[in-house]
Amino acid sequence: MNDNEIVALYLARDEQALVRTEEKYGGYCFQLANRILNCRQDAEETVSDTYLKAWQSIPPHKPAGLRLFLAKIARNLAFDRWRSQNAQKRGGGQMFLVLEELEECISTAQDVGAELEAKELTRAIARFLDTQPEREQNVFLRRYFFVEDTGAIALRYGMKPAAVLKSLSRTRQKLKSYLIQEGYTV
Repeated sequence: MNDNEIVALYLARDEQALVRTEEKYGGYCFQLANRILNCRQDAEETVSDTYLKAWQSIPPHKPAGLRLFLAKIARNLAFDRWRSQNAQKRGGGQMFLVLEELEECISTAQDVGAELEAKELTRAIARFLDTQPEREQNVFLRRYFFVEDTGAIALRYGMKPAAVLKSLSRTRQKLKSYLIQEGYTV
């Protein structure tokens, strides 16, 4: 079943939408959540919450790309769960590394403060990424959006792990310079 047919099921409030979503994207959403949470049970719960959120969001939204729509929901829910568990020192995985790497060019969410400022920062990062070569964009997004480890990224793009680390470092430096030019404090 293609994405448009699945979205049509959501719009018709047909519960088969959830079954079809699980069949097509269950593994994908689980991998994404598990990379962030590093806990099978928490990742499974996050995937279930993703389906509920999709059910509540479609309608009124009609996503153009169901895969990315679900990825964004799963990622946000996983980050929320990770943040709530962080005080308990649960989780781990790549999250500490990813956040530490990004600290050098982006303020933390607590420093950014208002949600409006966070959304503007997101738009600024998207504008920056649009100026980068496709491979650098993909490597950056794989690491910082999908929270993939550098070994997996290297394998995906036929690079050595050291080359991935160097590419990420250069892109973060460019991002830092770009954000300073845009008036952000880093």
